[in-house]
Amino acid sequence: MIVPAYIETADRVRFLAVTRPFRQIMDVPDYRFDDIEPTDIVIDIGANVGAFCIRAARRTAHVVAVEPVTFALLRENCRLNQAQVHIIEGALGDGKPREILWDDARCMAPTFPLKKIIAMAGGCDFLKCDCEGAEWQIDHRDLLGIRRIEMELHLPPICPPPDMILLDHIAEHFTFTIDRVPCHGPLGLLGYLHATRKEEDTIL
Repeated sequence: MIVPAYIETADRVRFLAVTRPFRQIMDVPDYRFDDIEPTDIVIDIGANVGAFCIRAARRTAHVVAVEPVTFALLRENCRLNQAQVHIIEGALGDGKPREILWDDARCMAPTFPLKKIIAMAGGCDFLKCDCEGAEWQIDHRDLLGIRRIEMELHLPPICPPPDMILLDHIAEHFTFTIDRVPCHGPLGLLGYLHATRKEEDTIL
C-alpha cells in the first residue's frame, strides 16, 4: 500500500503534498474560530483545500464547505484528516453559472445565493466567507439567525464596491471589528471582519 506524501502543520492538520496550478492555503491565522460550539452548523465559503473547514470539523460535526475550483483536493484532504465535511461544488453568487479564476486554474462553476447555501446546509450558526469579492452579493436578510461571521473583505478592481447596506446591517445587528490590511493589499484585500450577533438581537 502506497501512503501519499503530505504536509503537516503545527496543529497537526495534514494536506496532500501535490503540485497544482493554484495556491493551496494551509493555515488560517487571520480567522477566529475558537468559539465554534459542538452544535453549530458551520459554513465555509471559499474553502480552498480545507484549512478552515478541517479545523472547524474538530469542534463540530456539522460543517459544510463551498468551493468551486479546488474541491477535488479539498475532498481528499478532508479524507486524510478524517474530517466530517460536506462539500458543495460551487461558489457564492446570484445563482447563475460563472467563470471562476484562481491563479492559473479556471473553471465554469454553479453559483448559489447565501440563502440557498444555508438551505442546503440545513442552517448556519457560524459563517466563514473568503470568496474574492463575491461577499458583496450577500443579501443582508440572509444573515438572519447567524451568530458569528468571519469574512474576508475586498475592494475594486477585483469586485464591485462594498455594499453599504450589508455593512450597515452588520453594524446594526453585530458587534464587530475589522482587521485592516495595508493600503493596496494583495488582490484588493481590505481586511478581515470578525462579527458576533448582539445578544439583544439573538433570534430565539
